[in-house]
Amino acid sequence: MCDLLWSDPEDIEGWGISPRGAGYLFGSDVVTQFNASNNIDTICRAHQLVMEGYKWHFNETVLTVWSAPNYCYRCGNVAAIFELDEHLRKNYAIFEAAPSEVRGEPTRKPIPEYFL
Repeated sequence: MCDLLWSDPEDIEGWGISPRGAGYLFGSDVVTQFNASNNIDTICRAHQLVMEGYKWHFNETVLTVWSAPNYCYRCGNVAAIFELDEHLRKNYAIFEAAPSEVRGEPTRKPIPEYFL
């Protein structure tokens, strides 16, 4: 399960090596087998930047949700929160990063003297 959650969906068959240097790439066949073996319909995951905040893969069997707007203060992406109610109705809350004049700059701790 960890390989699916920490790796990335890709239009390939089987497993592949991730260009990120960690995790793997996996194809729809891997998802189909995993979902059938575990009697589930959908895998909801994070850990992969998607510019639109969320993205469906493989005929809506894998959902990637990204919740960090303007990732690293430079990507320009929106973020999303995925809500699933008791009737399995899906809702996506999309949000942008706070403007820099409202958010301010991240605080930096002073460098300890022993590093100087």
